[in-house]
Amino acid sequence: MIRPLLALTLAIPLASFASTYPLTLTDVDGQKVTLTHEPQRVVLQDGRDILALALLDRQSPFHRVVAWNNMPKKQDIQSWDLLRKTWPEAEKITDMGFSDQGEINLETVLSKKTDLVIAQWRAKPALKQTGVLAALAKLNIPVLFVDYELEPVKNTKKSIELLGKALNKEKEAESYATFYQERLDAILSAAKSMDKTPTVFIEPIAGNTENCCFTHSHNGWGGLVEAVGGRNIGSELLPGNAGFVSLEKVISIKPDVYIMSGSRRPNGNVLPFGYGVTPQQVSVVFNKLKNRQGLNQIQPIQDGNVYGVYHHFYNHPYNIIGMEIIAKDLYQGKLNNLDPLSDYHHIIRDFTKLPDENIILSYP
Repeated sequence: MIRPLLALTLAIPLASFASTYPLTLTDVDGQKVTLTHEPQRVVLQDGRDILALALLDRQSPFHRVVAWNNMPKKQDIQSWDLLRKTWPEAEKITDMGFSDQGEINLETVLSKKTDLVIAQWRAKPALKQTGVLAALAKLNIPVLFVDYELEPVKNTKKSIELLGKALNKEKEAESYATFYQERLDAILSAAKSMDKTPTVFIEPIAGNTENCCFTHSHNGWGGLVEAVGGRNIGSELLPGNAGFVSLEKVISIKPDVYIMSGSRRPNGNVLPFGYGVTPQQVSVVFNKLKNRQGLNQIQPIQDGNVYGVYHHFYNHPYNIIGMEIIAKDLYQGKLNNLDPLSDYHHIIRDFTKLPDENIILSYP
């Protein structure tokens, strides 16, 4: 009698991972979203959410996607090359061709018989202003808002769990969410143990323009700096989400740490982090950028507290790696047990079916 009872006991947790429909979820915007059935025809308002689906629909993350704004092809060509080589069907999916700001082609949504739109929370104002949300509501097409950028600590894990429930992939979602929370707790614990809050200036896509100094406010990379306990200069000075701070202002504030993000770009002036690059290639550009006219007057550059990070960690659920890198830059010697590169390979190898290829994520 013991074995049948044990078998039944073991089956209960497995069954608990299955979603049942109709299903009502509360998304990161606080709205109630009801799904009458498991979504099979999904539109991605921001195509970078394919990296979230790669954590869930691991064998074939594109199999539900009927249309998207292919942001990887526009902004992260190395990842796009990896995606399309692994899943060639990706190239056949309708690209609506918009930016990531909140645009969706309603005719495409209708023609594809869409049963779920996944959208970034930051895109809600634009989707509302253009009437897209009202139109989708009239058509009874649910919109699920997720977020990895505006409030990453609060919403990244929640967003993956939401998608896991929505797509009947709770087991996969929970396995990644557990890993994510463990790494986040380690970072937050280190931040609390520090006597001083480090002041940070972060320059996204450093070298993309000749002028210094572009930065993010509370969102994007600024949000990740704040997420790991840093004081982000851009959050205090910018009226909007992003903009320029004068070199003189940065010099006068005397930040403790200066961080530049980058990825391979056509102009060759940006830190070429990502797949298919060598440390030497990154080093040449890094040294060129930190020696730009006037930057040598910024305190952390004089002190050697200047670092580089792969740009494409600020807007998808692998942002925990970006946070690990920043935290190690901010809390030197406090997080020796954290290995961002190893953790990135762990994500790719154990939570997705993407090829686990060599990649450079940070410098030095």
